[in-house]
Amino acid sequence: MAFFNGNDEDSADKMRDMLGPTQIDQLVRQAIHFCWMGLPKHKRNVDELERQIRRLVDRALRDVREDFDEFFTDID
Repeated sequence: MAFFNGNDEDSADKMRDMLGPTQIDQLVRQAIHFCWMGLPKHKRNVDELERQIRRLVDRALRDVREDFDEFFTDID
């Protein structure tokens, strides 16, 4: 497990180099798999899975935008 110093200005770049697109792809696929397992059996179909994943991603992105507006709009 890697740890990055929050005071290191290059820590985001170091983490990005370590993770790369392959790791992100795996995390997304794992989230999709967990969502599939979490669906009730009578709702386990690709259309419902896609609906739920899109709903969750849309909500997460909306929250990121809201948090950014709340925390970073006054930065000079």
